[in-house]
Amino acid sequence: MKYTPLNKSLYIKNRKKFAEKLKPNSVAIFHANDLMPRNADAQYKFKQNSDLFYLSGIDQEETILIINPDHPNEAMREILFLRQTNEDIAIWEGHKYTMEEAREASGIQTIFWNDQFDAQLQLIMNHTENCYISLNEHDRFHTEVPYKNLRFSNEMKAQYPMHAFERAAPIMHDLRSTKEHEEVDQIQEACNITDKAFRRVLDFVKPGVTEYEIEAEITHEFLKNRATGHAYDPIIASGYSACVLHYITNNAVCNDGEVILFDFGAEYGNYCADLSRAIPVNGKFTDRQKAVYNTVLKVFREACKLLTPGTLLDDYHKEVGNIMTSGLIDLGLLDKEDVKNQDPQNPLYKKYFMHGTSHHLGLDVHDVGDKYQTMRVGNVFTCEPGIYIREENLGIRIENDILITDNGQKDLMANIPIEVEEVEGLMNSK
Repeated sequence: MKYTPLNKSLYIKNRKKFAEKLKPNSVAIFHANDLMPRNADAQYKFKQNSDLFYLSGIDQEETILIINPDHPNEAMREILFLRQTNEDIAIWEGHKYTMEEAREASGIQTIFWNDQFDAQLQLIMNHTENCYISLNEHDRFHTEVPYKNLRFSNEMKAQYPMHAFERAAPIMHDLRSTKEHEEVDQIQEACNITDKAFRRVLDFVKPGVTEYEIEAEITHEFLKNRATGHAYDPIIASGYSACVLHYITNNAVCNDGEVILFDFGAEYGNYCADLSRAIPVNGKFTDRQKAVYNTVLKVFREACKLLTPGTLLDDYHKEVGNIMTSGLIDLGLLDKEDVKNQDPQNPLYKKYFMHGTSHHLGLDVHDVGDKYQTMRVGNVFTCEPGIYIREENLGIRIENDILITDNGQKDLMANIPIEVEEVEGLMNSK
């Protein structure tokens, strides 16, 4: 791994919080994500299952975690199963965790190789009533691929039909949505690396550069600073492409007079940053571009103030929509009378601002959390209003990552240039 791992104390604490929420006489089982095939003999880069990583800190394929808090043998209450290495694996793939290294990383003392899993599982299940399995229950998730934990769930229900099976996801969503200070530190490091990449871009961009050249500059800065890489596919969208919300082709030439919309973030220690900015290709916004930019910036600042404990996400999005509506009227994009007569279920502002303003951030860029649970201290949300005017080939989005604290909001990207004058000054400082 490129990053510096966190201390095992975090994972010990996380497992304790999780175990306290289980029913009596329960076991919970977490599998690493699959190694996903590409073409020929290639595989996609491995990404650890976020729940397993949150509870163990183990960042390696074919890992299995068992948590069994009420087991009469204390040594069997936390068990880690690892892929056993050998000389061939060491030659072809490199170093894998030893048992002692896994103990040091996770704080789990009982460790077996994977070939012992079936035997140990049977012993545990024969003396357990409830079995918690971690499935991907993200609101936006849909797949036709039967992933590892889903396959395992089906196998377990067939093998142990008399047991009660429980969902780990609601517990994990609740725990993971509130960040410990160590997690905030990792997100902050991802944000700091993202800051360096954005400043590098400001120094690099000029008329005639390509979007993919800019992406290469960002990638270089990420890897140079020990990031795992991009937290998600980066958006480098110049001109009209900025109005395509998930534009990732990144193959166009950036022309004089256009604005480039960026949406990118570093991943550090499996934690994500998520930044959006818009900059003028030639280093100077036109008056119209500046007016739209400053409107988005105003909405961003007002929206950040609304990220407070006790707020429901849906109510928050409605209020940001009202703020955006006022800004769009000032820009001449909406008519006041039309707004008065609009369908409340289909507000007019959505023609120019069609996505949500905020989402949870953490081990996943669209991190888990319950939208029907009110915001609370320790949540990290993005704040990302935007205005997209297709007829003007102009799209502007501004996004920072915000921690909710006892004393208001802490902007984890507060040091990243955001004002028009600051952006233009840095672009023209050569």
